[in-house]
Amino acid sequence: MASSYEPSRQVLENYAKVLINFALNSGEGVKPGEVVQCAVPDVASRLGLELQNTLLKAGAHPIIRLLPTGFEKDFYELANDEQLTFFPADYYRARVKLIDHQVGIIADVHPEELKDVDPQKITKARDARDPYRRWLMQKEVDGKFTWTLGLWGVQAKADEVGLSLEEYWEQIIRACYLDHQDPVAEWQKMLSFQNEIKSKLNALEIDWLDIKGEDIDLRIQLGQNRIWQGGSGRNVPSFEFFTSPNWRGTSGRVHFNQPLYRYGNVLRDIDLRFENGQVVEAHARIGNSLLQQMLKSENADKIGEYSLTDKRMSRITHVMAETLYDENIGGPFGNTHLAIGMAYKDCYRGDAGKVTKAEWEEFGYNDSPEHTDIVSTTDRTVTATLCNGVQKVIYKDGMFVL
Repeated sequence: MASSYEPSRQVLENYAKVLINFALNSGEGVKPGEVVQCAVPDVASRLGLELQNTLLKAGAHPIIRLLPTGFEKDFYELANDEQLTFFPADYYRARVKLIDHQVGIIADVHPEELKDVDPQKITKARDARDPYRRWLMQKEVDGKFTWTLGLWGVQAKADEVGLSLEEYWEQIIRACYLDHQDPVAEWQKMLSFQNEIKSKLNALEIDWLDIKGEDIDLRIQLGQNRIWQGGSGRNVPSFEFFTSPNWRGTSGRVHFNQPLYRYGNVLRDIDLRFENGQVVEAHARIGNSLLQQMLKSENADKIGEYSLTDKRMSRITHVMAETLYDENIGGPFGNTHLAIGMAYKDCYRGDAGKVTKAEWEEFGYNDSPEHTDIVSTTDRTVTATLCNGVQKVIYKDGMFVL
């Protein structure tokens, strides 16, 4: 099903405008004088050029990092422990201090590139770089940093989901409003609609969620002072609404019918069972050894995020073998996803910058070097128990019912 299809320059110009002039600064776009790092795989260099040009036109300062394709496998095969864990702290601290925003482009040319690599090597290298992630997260909590992600269509992912490369790109184009003359204006309309939904959700003061369906029977405690987030520009596209629960209050089981593409591997048919907030049983039909290694990471056996997507908002109509899209898919039942590992502190109702480390722990915000979203698109009904004891169905048949 190979194809020589390439998106037009107009499409890429629109894509860059959405990522730069909408997504950054939480939907307000980049400002003159700001420094923006763009991490772009070499296969997506045409988009990298448009990102640079859009930033220059906006009066910002682009730092374009072209990432080489196909280097990772050799790195993990050849690197010794010292090389795996090498972390030039001064360099990364300087980078964190310098940049105001970051744009990341995903282009997974070899989805199973690392399937024969020891999973311990992958998590060891990831853990070594964890301080960099934490520094950026703190800068984000302080309101001084934003980021966004976008997808570049590749043949391997198109083949994986049974589409031609042109059809795969058509999903990206439609999902991101790149087929509109002014896609930024379309996203601003969507953001306004999403804010209406968020306001209704956050006015409910939810204590517990009960999620039931053929593949799920799960109970999640949100915890005090939780809010739902969504539509912030952090992902393009983003149609989901998510929160970070109190990890201690999760119990039950869930099966994920969508494959997970993670760390150069594919995991299929993941099952998790929680008791008292921790994963007590976990299995993947394919990729189980990596799943087990991921769960061994500090606090990775606890929930960091729970999310729902309303099928009426999403313009994604086909699975894409990429979490960024599959966690935002519409389809007949929308989707739900759960993340193991790190929680999002912007789901706190209050000034996150004033919360101490001990208080984050007390509130049940999970802290982990891992954060992996796992997606299910099967039917489910979500019933909220409010803090006053009233029960209310908030999601059914793939839609919020607020």
